[in-house]
Amino acid sequence: MSVETVSTENAPGQGLSTRRVSLIVGVLSLAIFMSSLDLFIVNLAFPYIGREFHGSNLSSLSWILNGYSIMFAAVLVPAGRWADRIGRRRMFVAGLVVFTLGSVLSALAPDVAFLIGARVFQAIGAGMMVPASLSLLLAAVPGPQRAQAIGTWSAIGALGAALGPVIGGFLVELSWRWVFWINIPVGVATVILAFKVLPESKDESVTGRPDMLGALLVAVAAGSLALALVKAPSWGWGSRDFLGLLLVAVVTAIGVVVRSARHAAPVVDLALLESRSFNGATLASVFYYAGFGAFVLNTVEFLTNVWHFSAIEAGLAIAPGPLMVLPFARIVAPKLIAQFGSAGRVAVLGCFVNVAAQAWWLLEIQSRSAYATHLLPIQLLGGVGVGLTIPSLIGAGSASIPPARFGTGSGVLNMARQIGTVLGVAGLIAILTGLHAGDPLTTFKHGVVLIIGFFALAGLVSAALLSRKITTAPPAASATSVASK
Repeated sequence: MSVETVSTENAPGQGLSTRRVSLIVGVLSLAIFMSSLDLFIVNLAFPYIGREFHGSNLSSLSWILNGYSIMFAAVLVPAGRWADRIGRRRMFVAGLVVFTLGSVLSALAPDVAFLIGARVFQAIGAGMMVPASLSLLLAAVPGPQRAQAIGTWSAIGALGAALGPVIGGFLVELSWRWVFWINIPVGVATVILAFKVLPESKDESVTGRPDMLGALLVAVAAGSLALALVKAPSWGWGSRDFLGLLLVAVVTAIGVVVRSARHAAPVVDLALLESRSFNGATLASVFYYAGFGAFVLNTVEFLTNVWHFSAIEAGLAIAPGPLMVLPFARIVAPKLIAQFGSAGRVAVLGCFVNVAAQAWWLLEIQSRSAYATHLLPIQLLGGVGVGLTIPSLIGAGSASIPPARFGTGSGVLNMARQIGTVLGVAGLIAILTGLHAGDPLTTFKHGVVLIIGFFALAGLVSAALLSRKITTAPPAASATSVASK
């Protein structure tokens, strides 16, 4: 992989006004908000989609979410490499167009199979624009403003993921198809703004095509494992089909490592894995997002199936948690990182705040609706945990990546987050398939235990690998060759 550097006199973003920088960050954050929102917005649409498409069960509907997550994960790193070569704004806009077209196809879906395919197509667009958006931000925003811009970018992404069920709750009352129609005017407006606001940039020294076979292997590995977990209750945990899919997942994962070691532009840059903090942040992200994805779905299913909330009521009930994310991500987390001297230590704190919130919910959960006294304070505490953890994991993972590899490194981190989401949702689906076979409250308690386990693992990994105090600055960029206009 070539190393990209920028000379001081031609540094990206040099001479841009504060207003222009704000516009650039705003456009890029809008795109990351859309992609994160669509990762979770369909949760509240599941019952409505199931009613329209008779015969669909929760396992098949879960692939509307899992298909998106898997393809999103697979595309991220190759798309980031390709953006460096052909132009980051070009890739960003192309991703927006694909994402918007995928939204149109999803809204027009005549059946579940078509909808899953449309969501996979939509995820290709999201996977194209997310790494390109971060590369554009790094190339366009001056150094002194870059840390705050990255903080805004990551916090808006986290907010989009957390607000998915809230916004979805309002839209599905009109029709579940509005979950996708709403993306179209936003996507078109963002494309227009991208051409007007974003500067183009590329690395002329990048050579070699991204490893698309490696990306396919990543998708097969994650998909096989997710399918095994989803189908395990009906197949049996010791069945030939279940164990066969696990074997496929292991073999293809090994294939990813082998391809990455030999390919000139691998889907996973193994050199990045020499960093303790990068490894820790990647692994912690898998566990944390597994917990986060399972938490969102478990809460939605509990509110609608046990407390019998409507979609709007469930969305409003979840809303206070996401509202805590942005202030804690943008204000509190950076202050704590400066005070503790380590983003990893703040990630540990955030993970165990989430553990505490879910443990509290495990003690308080009951069949009778008691939102204000039982669920609301737990939602607020959980939002605090999310706001502390997500930007801290991104910061800890990014600290050891030279600017020349920031785009690739962020692609790997995002890939880990999406794979974690797939695994968390799949694991929870394996539990919730027994929802109607036994006591619903006991079933959801088992889901909460799973979520606590994921959050605790993320906290333990962060404590073991990310809690060292930062005593030196991250490596600086060496001289670069970027064409910008």
